[in-house]
Amino acid sequence: MAPVTLGAVAAHFGRDLDRGVSKVVGIIESAARDGVDMLVLPDACLGGYIGDFAAPDPDDPPPALDPDGPEIAAVIAAAGPMTVCVGYAEEAAGGSRYNAAVCVSGDGVLGRYRKVHQPAGESLTYLAGDRFDSFDTPVGRVGMLIDYDKTFPEAARTLALDGAQIIAALSAWPASITDRASRLPADRQSRLFDLYDCARAAENQVVLVSSNQTGVMGNLRFLGQAKIVGPGGDILCTTRSKGGLAAAKVDVENEIARARKVLNHLTELRSDIYRVRR
Repeated sequence: MAPVTLGAVAAHFGRDLDRGVSKVVGIIESAARDGVDMLVLPDACLGGYIGDFAAPDPDDPPPALDPDGPEIAAVIAAAGPMTVCVGYAEEAAGGSRYNAAVCVSGDGVLGRYRKVHQPAGESLTYLAGDRFDSFDTPVGRVGMLIDYDKTFPEAARTLALDGAQIIAALSAWPASITDRASRLPADRQSRLFDLYDCARAAENQVVLVSSNQTGVMGNLRFLGQAKIVGPGGDILCTTRSKGGLAAAKVDVENEIARARKVLNHLTELRSDIYRVRR
């Protein structure tokens, strides 16, 4: 497969759904002009995220969207030949919702994901997903994670073992709410966000495309720091704490093959020895 241009977005998305759809479509169109082949937008960019971990406002939940509804259809129509990952709240039975992501091209839906790991009080707003799956796309085999999922090595490892060459990590990842720093780059969560991105790529020897929200929602201040990480854990490009697009041309197959040439972490696993204890 030829080299592809991968793009990760850092931007603010609020509760205004129509404005969010228009902004997503505009970003896709701009990325297409820049020759981007795969674009990863943040978690909750269609309808916004919750504004408080501990006590989400029950009167202001993210809008629950039909996964086959007009908002996703608008993203599909804008995508054309591009592979696009976008985050939203997926409608569930009983008026609830999942924190979800969908990967599309102009041909339709390529893959879906519902966030599995839930921090703090997120379960007051969202149901939890129950599986990790990779899927084929025009840019290679892809798996998706949503923010807190990347904290758990098992999540990315499951996708890599399912053949994922690229992990799309969509986030609405805020600065620390218990130990705020005066500057975002000095924030503890800022350091962890980058650490997890690099570790998940390096330990699985895959390419990781990490998006994130910016700005403020309720009492959460989002970090940005969208980036592309190579299979050696090296950051190829980043927006840092500002909004924007991090884009890099990557020969995904060759870079993964080079990383695994001597030490192949997936084939050298000793899963017969490992035990998961809780």
